[in-house]
Amino acid sequence: MPIKFTLEHVDRHTRARAGTLSTPHGEAQTPLFMPVGTQAALKTVHPALAEEAGAKIILSNTYHLFLQPGTAVVARLGGLHTFMGWKGPMLTDSGGFQVFSLPGRVITEEGTRFAFQKSGTPIFMGPEESIRAQNELGADIIMAFDECIPYPADYKYTADSVERTLRWAKRSIDAHQRPGDQGLFGIVQGSVYPDLRERCAKELVKMDFPGYAVGGVSVGEGQELMMKAVENSEPFLPRDKVRYLMGVGRPEDILEAIERGMDIFDCIIPTKMGRAGVFYTGTGKLRIHKKNFRKDRYPIDTACDCPTCKTFSRAYLHHLFEVDEPLGKTLGSVHNIHFYMTLVAKARAAILENRFKEWKKEFLGKYLGGDSDGDEDSPAFKKGKGKGR
Repeated sequence: MPIKFTLEHVDRHTRARAGTLSTPHGEAQTPLFMPVGTQAALKTVHPALAEEAGAKIILSNTYHLFLQPGTAVVARLGGLHTFMGWKGPMLTDSGGFQVFSLPGRVITEEGTRFAFQKSGTPIFMGPEESIRAQNELGADIIMAFDECIPYPADYKYTADSVERTLRWAKRSIDAHQRPGDQGLFGIVQGSVYPDLRERCAKELVKMDFPGYAVGGVSVGEGQELMMKAVENSEPFLPRDKVRYLMGVGRPEDILEAIERGMDIFDCIIPTKMGRAGVFYTGTGKLRIHKKNFRKDRYPIDTACDCPTCKTFSRAYLHHLFEVDEPLGKTLGSVHNIHFYMTLVAKARAAILENRFKEWKKEFLGKYLGGDSDGDEDSPAFKKGKGKGR
């Protein structure tokens, strides 16, 4: 089996776990956060800088690479690792989240039909097409094709969708041609309905995937319902397999999910916010566009040792964003990646010392208490400064 998860410790007071995820391209300690490189690239960030910032695993999107340049092209050029120059482990999603977000899509038992947005060309993707594309890309971890339904969704539709996702999971297993060097994960769906989450998780476990994801979250349901989805899925997943919460990226959400037994996470937030000039610190988010940073000689965060903070001042970064210099987007993204890597590393240390809940309370008290300008729905983020993942 190409993917092995070693559970090292469970916090005595919570369900928080520390472990090691082993892949063909190396090991990564959990809890773990994965930056997102949608188009086989972390926007504006060289792979060496991402590694220096602490990134261990990078996620890339099958849907986008399926369309451009084509996964067969990537395969001919040596696979995704060689194509983008990343030596560490990689994960590709199934394309389901993007496909099922498209207007005009048509869902059938076979899969889904949609139009390529740039040309209008009709395209079909089902479990077999998704897995074939992911086999061609060659990531260490690949995902079963599933239906990610929006929130809210009624019970009847969600129940039908769960059954379809389970059938597609079996077809994904049957289509997988590289089980020797790619680990295929199943995805638990079920929206906000506890019984559907339980059924989906239990049926997927019978299929014996090397890892499991909780999907269908961070789609507008809010933190309370998101955590309920975790609580209604996690107890039915094997203790000795890694658990992946898909698309969740606010620090407070990550820590709440770690407390509930989740291991790995991904999101566009750190790099997208970095390109928008919003930088994460231990006392909240710093918005570098503000005029009071024009003459500020301090780094983004005096407690940070990332490549950006070791070299550049807030005044310099403010200048870069004011003149729309692309280097600012790079430096901001590198800092935010490092912040997230440090966050999960500190969470791991607290778990190993059985003080996760205490540490989480202390961290969030400072982090949320210092962020007076709102969350990731800031105007700069919403307007799409640095649009895309």
